[in-house]
Amino acid sequence: MNISVAGENSLILYLADNADSKVAAQIQSVTALITESLGPMLIDIIPSYASILIIYDPHLTDHFAVSKEIQKAMTIHANSRGRSASKVDSKLVKLPVYYGTDAGPDLENLASNARLSVEEVINIHQSIEYRVYAIGFAPGFAYLGEVDERIAAPRLSTPRQRVPRGAVAIADRQTAVYPSISPGGWNLIGLCPTLMFDPNAKPTMPVKTGDRVQFESIDEQAFIKLGGDLSSFGDLK
Repeated sequence: MNISVAGENSLILYLADNADSKVAAQIQSVTALITESLGPMLIDIIPSYASILIIYDPHLTDHFAVSKEIQKAMTIHANSRGRSASKVDSKLVKLPVYYGTDAGPDLENLASNARLSVEEVINIHQSIEYRVYAIGFAPGFAYLGEVDERIAAPRLSTPRQRVPRGAVAIADRQTAVYPSISPGGWNLIGLCPTLMFDPNAKPTMPVKTGDRVQFESIDEQAFIKLGGDLSSFGDLK
């Protein structure tokens, strides 16, 4: 653990060098504990892969007091032996995915490189309960890990200029759903009809850091019934 000054009214807590499911669970627990401890003194708290950024109100507290509260949160977490000591829960979110070559232009190539069938890649991808490591790049873009090493794939050598909203993708040992149309260099294997970011909804995103995500295969008819659209993928073949 390392606590560093990040700004005039912010500290950053580093918990590990690399992210994994254990670190993600620790970050979720400690984030909740710090939030509960600081209460109205807290302006914002931003968990990431292996760190937590704490932004506080300088009129109500200071670096030293916040640092003590962070250390207390770490002690409580350690004494809980990994069990969350807060009231915040980690929910399981199931996301429907229409897998297939018409929905995922990189699926066949990924399967071929992995020496697996397309069906095997799909079964492996949807068999795992992923953890939300961080949310970034774009609002609602949740980095999920870890992908089974059998279907892990490097980023594309040339990123696409346009990836449609809902594209389900793999890069290295992470997977994600593109929340909006954007450039992207991940391997596209399917489409998800669920909105990953809706500014008019409460909450605006279906997942938060620390949540668990599992994908469920659906057919084209179910995908369209849930609001999915295949036409946006026509120029990505």
